[in-house]
Amino acid sequence: MSLNKKSVDDFNAKGRRVLVRCDFNVPLKNGEITDETRINAALPTINKLINDGAKVILCSHLGKVKEGPNEKESLAPVAKRLSEKLGKPVNFVADYNVTGADATAAVAAMKEGDVVLLQNTRFRGKEETKPQEAGEAFAKELADLADDY
Repeated sequence: MSLNKKSVDDFNAKGRRVLVRCDFNVPLKNGEITDETRINAALPTINKLINDGAKVILCSHLGKVKEGPNEKESLAPVAKRLSEKLGKPVNFVADYNVTGADATAAVAAMKEGDVVLLQNTRFRGKEETKPQEAGEAFAKELADLADDY
């Protein structure tokens, strides 16, 4: 069975909004990243998209988030480190809703080669009465931000 998954090498990303699901679940100690392996693993894909003129939208989870949204599990330190590694600004959208008005505005303002990192995807509540429907709605909101995933 063939899944026919596309990679960043399989399409012209120029001018397209591309959502990239990364694994930025990195260890933090006092707000500092202690192991950058997962960030480094994502760099080739991110750089390829930047160089191809994509508008790069990154999303990831971090930690288990048992107590709801909080600064300790924010992706802000990842955005800072990514910016240093890429040598360009990474616009971090701190909105705990992840795909709310701030994210929509940040994506709308993007130019070719820009990078946006959305807030921790696990900040979206799981206390919904119908978690599957909530998950599907969240997936649609993420997809609506981009042209390609």
